[in-house]
Amino acid sequence: RITLQHALDQDRVAHAYLFAEPRGVGKTTLARIFARAVNCTARKTGGEPCNLCPSCQAILTNSSLDIIEIDAASQTGVDNVRENIIQSAHSIPSMAKRKVFIIDEVHMLSTAAFNALLKLLEEPPAHAMFILATTEVHRIPETIVSRTQRFDFKKIGIDDIVQRLKSIATAEQRQVDADVASRIARRAGGSIRDAESMLGQLFSFEEKHITGEIAD
Repeated sequence: RITLQHALDQDRVAHAYLFAEPRGVGKTTLARIFARAVNCTARKTGGEPCNLCPSCQAILTNSSLDIIEIDAASQTGVDNVRENIIQSAHSIPSMAKRKVFIIDEVHMLSTAAFNALLKLLEEPPAHAMFILATTEVHRIPETIVSRTQRFDFKKIGIDDIVQRLKSIATAEQRQVDADVASRIARRAGGSIRDAESMLGQLFSFEEKHITGEIAD
């Protein structure tokens, strides 16, 4: 994240990034924040988006035409890449400074789709930026990987997951026993998304105070 902050502060953002491994650690979330920061017109020191300018507001409300998210798991074919990425990439942004393509589970693309994407990464439009996210980087052709700035994510530590769960509980006006939060964090195996899902299941009970007995 520090490297991305420096790139923003120095206005040296690359045209393509690869966020790799493991699942549920916030790759897509960071991609969205980065896309917002790149286009923010009142960016804070440290690369943080202001979340108030027209560009930030458009992205936060999912009304921006310049941030295109694609789930490669359901759009594997070359036709989808041509229609949703290549054609769109060559058109200028409607409002933002850069048109950002976030391609989740990019390893699911077909060979033909990868070849089409490669040509775009070799000669990217100046206004376009690509963020590829994957849980299986070994399935992505090296020709694609070599044309990106690669960031390998790590599993989230238990203490960090516990703090996140406490924060969610506070926001929801709930109380979660410390041992329950710790058990969830350990079971999540480093995935913040899985931990949040397990906490959500416990919140489906009406009790405001989630004890170990309820969690069992």
